Amino acid sequence: MKKKFVHNSQYILLSILLVVYIFPFFLVLINSFKSKRDVIKNPLSIIGTEGFQPGNYILAMKRMNFGSVFMNSLIITVVSVLLITVLSSMTAYFFARCKWKINKLFFSMMILSMVIPFQVLMIPIVSVYGSVLHVLNSKITLICLHVGFGVSMGTFMFHGAIISSIPMELEEAAKIDGASRLKIYGSVILPLLKPTVVTLVIIDSLAIWNDYLLPSLVLVKKELYTLPIAAQSFHGDFSSDYGLMMAGMVLSIIPILILYFALQKHIIEGVVAGAVKG
Repeated sequence: MKKKFVHNSQYILLSILLVVYIFPFFLVLINSFKSKRDVIKNPLSIIGTEGFQPGNYILAMKRMNFGSVFMNSLIITVVSVLLITVLSSMTAYFFARCKWKINKLFFSMMILSMVIPFQVLMIPIVSVYGSVLHVLNSKITLICLHVGFGVSMGTFMFHGAIISSIPMELEEAAKIDGASRLKIYGSVILPLLKPTVVTLVIIDSLAIWNDYLLPSLVLVKKELYTLPIAAQSFHGDFSSDYGLMMAGMVLSIIPILILYFALQKHIIEGVVAGAVKG
């Protein structure tokens, strides 16, 4: 009876947490099909007094220039995540296997850099990159900044995975077969880091795709806008079209949800594998 009570209590608690987490998305979804007046008047109703408004999505896509901003977000996210994954895994492998004293110093500095809030750096970034280097309004600049901010956490994650789960004997066997350090990394190390790679891809994809503050500082030209900035364009100083804004937010969320569900199986496999090893 005690085990049954604990199981039922856990089930109820998890169900409550699920509702709490899903409710904001549900609220955005139902309001994306309402007029501006209905969103303000009764945001909790399923259908507004003016009826179902699917045209919000068509109008939002036109106003946002959805095709262009979607491609901007996609290019920036894919290239940034790819570079973060490759560079951080190579750096972590170097730190884990080359036991130099200076490597410990560099690794410690990378870990310490993770505690610096971005808000402390954003004004110097805009000043230096804008007034001195004149490289704002560039996707390459934004990608470089995302990589710079993301490599430290990626290195930390990969370093722990290499130390705890990849034995030196595998690398020694590959060396005996004549494999170079780069070949060992690509053929032995990286495939064994698949659960960590998938986890990092999900974390960084969510962070970069949904990032508003950094792109808003770097990308001023409208043709370079990403989805979060374009969705914010429905909010004005004196009036805001909340129905279109909600539709724009849903359009921004859908691609990253598809990625998450596509990789969900691999994430669960990684968690289970880590539990078994532990």
